[in-house]
Amino acid sequence: MNDSQALRAGRREWIGLAVLALPTFLVSIDVFVLLLALPHLSSDLDASSTEQLWITDIYGFLLAGFMITMGNVGDRIGRRKLLLIGATAFGAASVAAAFAVNAEMLIVSRALLGIAGSTLMPSTLSLITTMFKDAQQRGLAIGVWMVCFMAGATAGPLVGGVMLDAFWWGSVFLLGVPAMVLLLVTGPILLPEYRDTSVRAPLDLVSVGLSLLAILPFVYGLKEVAKDGWSAAPVAISLIGIVFGIIFVLRQRKLTSPLLDLRLFGNRSFSAALLGMFLGTLTTGAMMLFITQYFQLVAELSPFVAGLWMIPAMAGSIAGNMAAPLLARRYRPAYVIGLGLMVSVVGLLALTQAGADGALAPVVIGFALINLGAGPLVALATDLIVGSAPEEKAGSAASMSEVSGEFGYAIGVALIGSLGAWIYRDSITVPAGVPADAAAAAEDSLAGASDAASKLPDDVGASLLEPAQEAFASGFHVVAAVSAVLLVGIAITTAWLLRSVPPTGAQQEKDTAATQDDTAPVG
Repeated sequence: MNDSQALRAGRREWIGLAVLALPTFLVSIDVFVLLLALPHLSSDLDASSTEQLWITDIYGFLLAGFMITMGNVGDRIGRRKLLLIGATAFGAASVAAAFAVNAEMLIVSRALLGIAGSTLMPSTLSLITTMFKDAQQRGLAIGVWMVCFMAGATAGPLVGGVMLDAFWWGSVFLLGVPAMVLLLVTGPILLPEYRDTSVRAPLDLVSVGLSLLAILPFVYGLKEVAKDGWSAAPVAISLIGIVFGIIFVLRQRKLTSPLLDLRLFGNRSFSAALLGMFLGTLTTGAMMLFITQYFQLVAELSPFVAGLWMIPAMAGSIAGNMAAPLLARRYRPAYVIGLGLMVSVVGLLALTQAGADGALAPVVIGFALINLGAGPLVALATDLIVGSAPEEKAGSAASMSEVSGEFGYAIGVALIGSLGAWIYRDSITVPAGVPADAAAAAEDSLAGASDAASKLPDDVGASLLEPAQEAFASGFHVVAAVSAVLLVGIAITTAWLLRSVPPTGAQQEKDTAATQDDTAPVG
């Protein structure tokens, strides 16, 4: 057996991948399922509007805020150990959230869920690099991992709808508990341990604090911009985050054992893949916001039915993520990613045909094509990010992959979402006879128009909702077209930056040939 064959994973590793994929799926569900339960729990817990916002947002804030720290901690203490600690904390916090007796308890539980979740994502991804040494197998394993994450996002409304129909609102938080128990039982048996034994210096708590002060204000400010539009306060908050980010980077350059090893960025494949992930998520991620609103507020579908219409998009994501590693065996990743993004461009152009009549075909087909084309970027860029990093830094590399996606999504929602909101407000014309408070709500957003229309007589409500839906469709068309143009540029840029990365099959043949040369008899 040569070295290449010895590196190939066996049955145990593939079963271990299933163990890793399940918590990833459930963490993704947890991000989206709360939106369905929010009206029910808000009523039961008498949560104020401010408390509702914190219940919704604090999970994502702390998930992103602690990601870099947890990637480093996993490299230090052991990735399997951190994963099991995180699974225990996630399960306990889920139970606390399910049985929360007031809004404050639920906010604290959601905060703990975010911190625990930040241990799961980099740990699972970095363990995949430990388990799958072979480049082709690693690419396929990462594709499976990404499919589970995206499937969780799509399944969230479906699973949440079923749970809320059958049980109380707290049941949605208990979905992850059995999976975490399974992970705790099987993890020590199926998953290997790996930690960086060369690190001697203690964890730099100042860097931990600086990373939180950089990420949390930045993401919070962008979310406020996406929700309420551009104003001085959220922009200033995001700028504060940027300032602390600069201080964080300067400190990392001086430390012998930094929280984030900046030398990773010296690898061209790592930096190019990270940039591609960021820009691709920035461009396509915000479309999810518009598509869900179109389904529920223009086509007037229930959350559950809207979730059903997202299944083709999930199928597209699965196909794109699973096909990408197979194509990358024969063709350069740059070409596979570039071609995939052009498929997403076609999907974005299809969205420009969605009308105010609620027609589903352009949106369903367009969304499926967007996900199909984005699959190669997500799968191959993630593989390049973690695969190009030294094994002892895989946890940090995995955390950077996740943070780049979070930043891309937050910035995309703020910029592209603001463009859509501006066009909506500029386009809507409120008909005469509508009360002033209803008119003001309609001029602010489609959601406001829908809520106001539901409280008016049928004929007046219909006359208000129709121009609001037309204005939303106008904004939808523009943001889809702008995103398509941007994505063409991103496809070309990413393909050019990654042009020197060989196909995984070519690299494996090279390694095999080198091994055979080394072991050939002499004389």
